[in-house]
Amino acid sequence: MWRAAVASDDADIVSMCMALNSDDPGPTPVSAEQVLRTLARLREESHRGRAVVCEVNGRLAGYALLISFWSNELGGEVCVIDELFVSPAHRGRGLATDLLTKLGQRESFRGATPVALELEVSPANGRARALYERLGFRSENITMRMRLPNR
Repeated sequence: MWRAAVASDDADIVSMCMALNSDDPGPTPVSAEQVLRTLARLREESHRGRAVVCEVNGRLAGYALLISFWSNELGGEVCVIDELFVSPAHRGRGLATDLLTKLGQRESFRGATPVALELEVSPANGRARALYERLGFRSENITMRMRLPNR
């Protein structure tokens, strides 16, 4: 079901990202051009992470952006699920659970088993939060972010 995204998936990923940001907007709007830059960067610099898509009956039903970093505190690779979207018609079928479970169980993320999975969820998205908590995600630290001007 879940596989690495390829360039021919880009238009569908952009469409799903726009739907995600419409349904559950983050603090900063995301443009189609920004999504395309992200997908190109992940293909050019695979050490940063990767995009994956979920295919059901030959059609894309979801996508995720998986970003990697090394944590000294945790002693290994951390997989940040920067975005995760499953189309409304395919929700409730275990697709997101399948991805998150596989990421934590085997060497499916850049050839290494991550020591932790990390994600953000908006406070208003109770359905997603319930899923993540059921799978074992917990709030540990507060993330603080400073947006730099003109970037």
